[in-house]
Amino acid sequence: MEFAERMRRVQEEARAALRKAQEEMKWQVDKGRREIETWKKRDKVMLSTKDLVFRERPMKKLTERYVGPYVIEEVVSKNVVKLKLLTSMRIHPVVSVSRVVKYREPVKDKEWRN
Repeated sequence: MEFAERMRRVQEEARAALRKAQEEMKWQVDKGRREIETWKKRDKVMLSTKDLVFRERPMKKLTERYVGPYVIEEVVSKNVVKLKLLTSMRIHPVVSVSRVVKYREPVKDKEWRN
C-alpha cells in the first residue's frame, strides 16, 4: 500500500509541474501575439518589399519598406488575400496577410518644417 500511495503522489506532482510549465509557456507565447486584423474586399493595403526584387534599385537598403497602395480584390481566408497588382509587378497576386499592412492616408493639413 505504501508503494502505491507514493507513486500516486509522484504522479500528482508531475501533473502539477507539467500544468505549471504549460501555463508559463502559454504566457510567454501570448506576450508576442497581437489581434488579427480583419480584411474586407476593397480595403487599401501596402505590400511589404521584404522578399521582392527590384531591378531598377541596386541597393536593397534604399528601397521603401512598403509599396502601394493596392486594393484587396478578394479575401481568400483569414490569412490570405488577393490583391489587384500592377501587371509590371511579376509576383503572384495572392499573398499572406503578414506581408500587408493597412494603408493610411497621408496627412495633408500639416506643414513640414526643415
